[in-house]
Amino acid sequence: MKIATFNVNGVNGRLPRLIEWLAEAQPDVACLQEIKTVEERFPAAALADAGYRSVVHGQRSHHGVAILSRSAAKERRRGIPGNEDDREARYLEAEVDGLIVASVYLPNGNPQPGPRFDYKLAWFERFNAHAASLVDARKPVILAGDFNVVPTNSDIYNWWLWQWDAVLQPQTRAAYERLLSQGWTDATRHLHPDERIYTYWVNASAYERNRGFRMDFLLCSPAAKKRLAATGVDHPHRGREKPSDHAPVWIELD
Repeated sequence: MKIATFNVNGVNGRLPRLIEWLAEAQPDVACLQEIKTVEERFPAAALADAGYRSVVHGQRSHHGVAILSRSAAKERRRGIPGNEDDREARYLEAEVDGLIVASVYLPNGNPQPGPRFDYKLAWFERFNAHAASLVDARKPVILAGDFNVVPTNSDIYNWWLWQWDAVLQPQTRAAYERLLSQGWTDATRHLHPDERIYTYWVNASAYERNRGFRMDFLLCSPAAKKRLAATGVDHPHRGREKPSDHAPVWIELD
């Protein structure tokens, strides 16, 4: 079973690239972030023609997440508990063929310090609390998405130029470490502990020189980790015409 995550940076504008990638990569489940559209304008029909059913938690012009799957997906939750006034569409959870999958788009948090950084940290804490409940259920779970955190300086080409960015702040990294300490496994680092791997490049020039960030993850619960067989980044898709600034990341489960 192949599960992928892809920050598409606007699903309607990137639809040709998305369909192209789906045809080439053939994931069974694809978690999308930054779809930047409401459910009514999500290209569900075009994706159905490509062989994928859609579950969508959208928002006009900003944020938004979706889960595409070859087989039926049963939605479990949209949004995370703890703040009923939060209207930003950043979390969607579904069950597909006995596997719980969540599409996650953490807040960026810039500029920091400031209200957006405070929101990021508060959202992260609520997310961690919900993630702990998923680990406690002892089911196979994958948290897939753009976490807007660079875990270590080895996960970014030129950390010193970005040291004041919200994605590198000690508070952000500490929240991510607290998440992993619950029992989640970063699939990429588990199978490739020493490689320089990037999933995001700020512009075409940075991509051409491979000066990137690693911010897109697939985190496995202990039950899912037992089935982890392979992982990779489809980075050539970042170099195609009118691409997203992120590349798809995937894992394979036995």
